[in-house]
Amino acid sequence: MPTRPDIAVIGAGCIGLATAEALAERGESVALYESGRPGQGQSAGQGRVFRHAADDPRIVRLAAESRELWRGLEERLGEEMISRDGVLALGEAALGRLATLEEQGISARRIGPDEISERHPLLAGFSGDGVFDEAGGAIRTLGFIRLLSKRLADSFEFDEVIAVRPTGAETVEVRVPGHRAEYSRVIVCAGRGTAQLARGAGLDVPIDLACHIRSTFEVAGEAPDRVACLLDSAGEWGDESVYAAPAPGCDRYSIGLAEVMEVREDGSVVNPAEFAAHEERTIEYAKRALPGLNPQPVEVLHCWATSLPWNEDAFAIWEHEGLLIAGGHNIWKMAPVIGAVLAEAAAGGEVREEMRPEARLGQA
Repeated sequence: MPTRPDIAVIGAGCIGLATAEALAERGESVALYESGRPGQGQSAGQGRVFRHAADDPRIVRLAAESRELWRGLEERLGEEMISRDGVLALGEAALGRLATLEEQGISARRIGPDEISERHPLLAGFSGDGVFDEAGGAIRTLGFIRLLSKRLADSFEFDEVIAVRPTGAETVEVRVPGHRAEYSRVIVCAGRGTAQLARGAGLDVPIDLACHIRSTFEVAGEAPDRVACLLDSAGEWGDESVYAAPAPGCDRYSIGLAEVMEVREDGSVVNPAEFAAHEERTIEYAKRALPGLNPQPVEVLHCWATSLPWNEDAFAIWEHEGLLIAGGHNIWKMAPVIGAVLAEAAAGGEVREEMRPEARLGQA
């Protein structure tokens, strides 16, 4: 009879897969629980941006560390994980973060209108300066999910986790509809379900739930060879907080508003009509800011967003009697480094100080 793995990971999104991969690289056995298709919850879709910029220098340093781990993943998986398009950031906030990027040794610089047009041929004319992050780019989310799911295929337990509980005997119990199991360590990175599982285990994790949409547009005419990701807080074209990223091949471009839609504590959406309003705002932004796109979306992704109350870029790892619980927002870019830290802690190490909740990562 096969031996049950020592460690369980709950959730096969970006953090769960990165953690299970890091554990496998260490030679640890792992059970990876997922109730649906891997990567189809909060991690769904293309359109994620790898950026170094943040108000907190600790996040900038962690992003640089994560970027190196992404390169290691590319070597192991044999496929590009982050595009070489770079990230163009517009607005006073972007210019204000440049000094921190330079202090941390990030290859980012101020660029003028001519280079902005060169780096982003789909963009309308912009008369000001921007910041170009050379090592940033579009995260190949679908490739990451596909390749790691294949590598970890033997680890999957396709079932819904109903509850986790420290037993008091140095194990953690996992209950699914058909059975229960015990592990020496359990890592919870279950997106919108994280706070619920944590609360059932006796730990209050302050994750705020919201809804979000991201629309994808086709490029009008021939696709450019390269087009930068976009972080726009300039307000030149209406909305003042927009992110956008190219798909592989640069023939499609995904746009999301940073603004999210309110959700009640029970998970119900307060005003479902906001979905249509956000979609229309995204279309209007595309018409004004990105005339190189056909202005009607070919895909609209509806997804959950989880955030911590002290900062939009905040994430943290909680520990509780054999449980490790990860939560936060804007963490696709940090997946390899968070996964490595969780794997180290699950294998007997410690959670790094800056990732503990009391460190308030994200507060400059």
